[in-house]
Amino acid sequence: MPASSRHAALRGCVVTFRANPFLTAPEDALHVEEDGLILITDGKITHSGPYTQTRAFLPEGVSVTHYPNKLISAGFIDSHVHYPQLPVIASWGEELLAWLQQYVFPAEAKFSDKDVAQAVAKSFLTELLRNGTTTAAVYCTVHPESVDAFFEESARIGTRMIAGKVLMDRNAPDTLRDTARTGYEQSRSLIERWHGKGRQLYAVTPRFAITSTPEQLELAGDLYRSQNDLFMQTHLSENREEIATVARLFPNSASYLDVYDKAGLVGPRAIFGHGIHLHEHDFQHCHDTGCALAHCPTSNFFLGSGLFRLFDAKATNRPVHVGLGTDVGAGTSLSLLATMGEAYKVSLMASPQRLHAIQAFWLATRGGAEALHLEDRIGTIAPGMEADLCVLDPQATPLLALRTRESKTVADMLFVLMTLGDDRCVDATWVNGQCVHQRPSSEA
Repeated sequence: MPASSRHAALRGCVVTFRANPFLTAPEDALHVEEDGLILITDGKITHSGPYTQTRAFLPEGVSVTHYPNKLISAGFIDSHVHYPQLPVIASWGEELLAWLQQYVFPAEAKFSDKDVAQAVAKSFLTELLRNGTTTAAVYCTVHPESVDAFFEESARIGTRMIAGKVLMDRNAPDTLRDTARTGYEQSRSLIERWHGKGRQLYAVTPRFAITSTPEQLELAGDLYRSQNDLFMQTHLSENREEIATVARLFPNSASYLDVYDKAGLVGPRAIFGHGIHLHEHDFQHCHDTGCALAHCPTSNFFLGSGLFRLFDAKATNRPVHVGLGTDVGAGTSLSLLATMGEAYKVSLMASPQRLHAIQAFWLATRGGAEALHLEDRIGTIAPGMEADLCVLDPQATPLLALRTRESKTVADMLFVLMTLGDDRCVDATWVNGQCVHQRPSSEA
């Protein structure tokens, strides 16, 4: 091993996945190593297994970071989030379209100033890491400066992030509109500058069908298809008024999803936020094309948009890729623990089935990676995977400590974490084999 190699070793209770808990019994899908050891070299996991066996592979002179009474998980994956909306999180009283006009668009207009974008990008990524999130699919604003600011900060930290410039050439304030052509050219330049550079990945990002002309959507489709590893992200069927507006704007399309399909925007690595009011033919088409839906329960509750039918989407005869999204600012927390807890409540109201804690954690890790077609790199603790890890403390608060004393299984402990947990439960976050967040002892 070259002398310049960077090593790390983590010891604790390791939890990861060996199967999809929507397709097999949840307890059979989860792999638990009660006393595990993870060895890392140059940002990649080289070994993971029982401490008593794996310590034989520990490089000489490498100290072990021990996390007793903690759970070590793959880092969380947020499949739908707007970093420029962080300053307007928790804004009162509107449904989607009015909320955009009153709060979001004025906030996003400020991101023409790169200093503003840099400050918010730094705060946003700090918050993600405090919450154990190591990868996210992120919307910037219409301004290229907002994209550069975000990727520059992500590259500095070393996180694997997906992001893109929002495309909007109609039905938006003058300060937030591009044109079909300028949006295409600016996006193409950003793709050349950032996509595949280090751990940064680019998503072609039309905001939603209401704010893009057919010409802009078609050019976005040209961009998305121009390289076979680009991403695409947009919104789909979030709100009934939105759906009715899309139907008026695109009278020749059979459905909201069909608008994007006609533009060539549906396929692998395409991520559609919300997807609340979908029909069976929509789910079937998502399954057939390999695209993903981002389940954003805190946002859907906050704006009163509706209940995402997770178990309909994950039907075993034609399962659709689904990840979890915090959304923000319509979402109420950047914590995927809190998001999992809200997803559980949605499942009680939207279907006869209850979301199992193991299924929820799968959506936040391995399932999220599959939704993004990145399961060969992130989402699982195994040799060859990128070393993005989240260390969870089931006793982070007095109430958690009281409750987890009653836990007889790791599955029950996971349910407690997703029901009562928040950023205080994230003891440490590791990115690319380095600890980038450590909870201060005063927060315990």
